[in-house]
Amino acid sequence: MSAFTNSTSPSTLTFFLTGVPGLETAHTWISIPFCCLYMTALSGNGMILFVIINEPSLHEPMYYFLSMLSTTDLGLCISTLVTVLRIFWFNAREISFNACLTQMFFIHLFTIMESSVLLAMAFDRFVAISNPLRYATILTSSRIIQIGVAIITVATIILIPLILLLRRLSFCHSHVLRHSYCFHPDVMKLSCSDTRINSAFGLTATILVAGVDSTLILLSYIFIIRSILNIASPEERKKAFSTCISHITAVAVFYIPLLSLSFVHRFGKQAPPYLPTLIANVYLLIPPVMNPIIYSVKTKEIRRALLKVLCPKVVRL
Repeated sequence: MSAFTNSTSPSTLTFFLTGVPGLETAHTWISIPFCCLYMTALSGNGMILFVIINEPSLHEPMYYFLSMLSTTDLGLCISTLVTVLRIFWFNAREISFNACLTQMFFIHLFTIMESSVLLAMAFDRFVAISNPLRYATILTSSRIIQIGVAIITVATIILIPLILLLRRLSFCHSHVLRHSYCFHPDVMKLSCSDTRINSAFGLTATILVAGVDSTLILLSYIFIIRSILNIASPEERKKAFSTCISHITAVAVFYIPLLSLSFVHRFGKQAPPYLPTLIANVYLLIPPVMNPIIYSVKTKEIRRALLKVLCPKVVRL
């Protein structure tokens, strides 16, 4: 049975990305805030990585996990930057099938990795608060490397079948995607083949990643709160909880847009055309922009290290 009967061959198949529906004439102006967001995300996460690498006092498990978070945020930005700005600046909407799958792989790879890193950071906070005396012996450098390798491996194993299942589909309807980048549900909906397996696998992957990770993060915080309540001193309780504020905010910034986008794609068929585009851009840009700001504002050690780089003459905050 031919996989692409009466359809376009995958070697010649071209998709057409979409900017902001209804506002095509204003794309040049719309590109200005997008450029600012990309520059903020790239420079902010790059600076976080730079200070963690070069500041010996930040060579601790918490900051190693933060460097992983910044790396995934950089990956998310770079994965979408070219296609988004090409559309806004040059109205270059075409993307080949293979390039689309490659972009989709990396977007979802870094999304899964970010979710897993946030879970690892929740575990880090749990160990730091519930068992501070053994913190350094539990989260050793070798164990953190193993966690990082496991995160990448699991994300890749989940995504490879997703990509292979898309390659078997026929695309004989419209080739116009609803976003400025390739997103799995968006591409899948353009197929004229039976996509029930793709849809089921995609939903399963979403549940396994976002569902399991968010549930484990919630459980971690239940144990964290219980450990905090067992601390006798009110000041110590406040100090312990304050170390979690940045992570809680980062979790909210990541999961709320992600769940909103998944909900719109699966159940928002009557939604205005600009709504999925708006949520999609928030989903991919807001976490990389906000995470460096969150950790710079709420973490004294990061602030001090950044100030040391930006204003070497200033010795204290």
